[in-house]
Amino acid sequence: MTEQIHLAAHFPGVNNTTVWSDPRSGSQIDFGSFRHLAETAERGRFDFFFLAEGLRLREMKGRIHDLDVMGRPESLTVLAALSAVTTRLGLAATVNSTFNEPYEVARRLATLDHLSGGRAAWNVVTSWDAFTGENFRRGGYLAEADRYTRAKEFLQTARELWDTWADDAVTADPVRGEFLREGGVTPFRHTGRHFDIQGLFNVPRGPQGHPVIIQAGDSDEGREFAASSADVIFSRHGRPEEARTFYRDVKRRLAAYGRRPADLKIMPAVTYVLGDTEAEAAECAAEIRRAQVSPANAIVFLEGVWGRDMSFCDPDGPLPDVEPELGEGVSRGRAQFRGDRAATAAKWRAVAQEKNLTIRELVIEMSARQTFVGTAASVAEQMTSFVRTGAADGFVLVPHLTPGGLDELVDQVVPLLQEKGVYRADYTGTTLRDHLGLRSPVKETS
Repeated sequence: MTEQIHLAAHFPGVNNTTVWSDPRSGSQIDFGSFRHLAETAERGRFDFFFLAEGLRLREMKGRIHDLDVMGRPESLTVLAALSAVTTRLGLAATVNSTFNEPYEVARRLATLDHLSGGRAAWNVVTSWDAFTGENFRRGGYLAEADRYTRAKEFLQTARELWDTWADDAVTADPVRGEFLREGGVTPFRHTGRHFDIQGLFNVPRGPQGHPVIIQAGDSDEGREFAASSADVIFSRHGRPEEARTFYRDVKRRLAAYGRRPADLKIMPAVTYVLGDTEAEAAECAAEIRRAQVSPANAIVFLEGVWGRDMSFCDPDGPLPDVEPELGEGVSRGRAQFRGDRAATAAKWRAVAQEKNLTIRELVIEMSARQTFVGTAASVAEQMTSFVRTGAADGFVLVPHLTPGGLDELVDQVVPLLQEKGVYRADYTGTTLRDHLGLRSPVKETS
């Protein structure tokens, strides 16, 4: 059987990926925008629709960063509404494990799984910064090193709660006057480092048993967490060579947990640009990148890496001879400006000198996101080759326009993938686990 490509749709939300100033862009918060993108994805027989999460508005130099889209609604609420206007598309919510409680998250996800007929997924993420924690009662209390220990215990606790209901617990027998079968629901007691809870869970087990689990971290701890516990990795490795390295590394880790390579799907975030010719597509791709990295946004990126005010710089001029400040920095709440900023700044300077780039050209070069550029036929071939050469199991498409950013791909590229036999002609199951070819979870208690 030919290897099948999996596809998912990302509603882009924050960051400069979305060109909100484009005349074709619509609302980033109106339900009609979510509905359009979700219905397009379902028309293209995508596996799932993905929503990210942000728990605090990002800041730059002490002010709200207002160059990108700001503000977005809560994921599970939006997906619950989408469950009523879609029938097969998986619905994936990002929910933070640092600032929530297992009981509440477990019941909300189980509810979405019921409402959607078995299409719920949970992207388990963590937070590292006290800046975000200030919005919560436990702001800053959790050491960064503990975020994955809490996430793992959080997920384990949620699974324990889902498994307290037997699949046949609800009998609803009016003759015997019995709604719940005796012993159909068992009490839970979880005692661990982060959680000590007990009682009875109040939502029956969902159609999938457990929602599909997604993980998006890239650190060694994140990869190990995914290998032990996730069904899908939403990776950031959209370039073939680095994607193949990542793919081999994560798949290798599965055996230690008694899992098969097919038990974990690796799906990098990718973009696409189509044209009638290769040259037209390349020209269009360059225009999009310049729209995504405006002169003002180029300076913001530079300030994020250098950790200091760089507003004196000309975005169309060269990098100034200024050393980065390695303290807290001027950007708050943006993950891409974490890590070894001194090493990042040195790398940026070396690239700028080697290619003689201006600041804006450098930011475009270093933050490039476009993965597939070309005619519909060449993009279909690029995607097929990417999967067949062991770089991914599929892709999470991140369009630069909301909400019509997937229309061209679904209308022009998907039919070509179907003709190649590398993509489904129609859904063959009803649940997200069916779409992804995942096994049902083993029930740990009854």
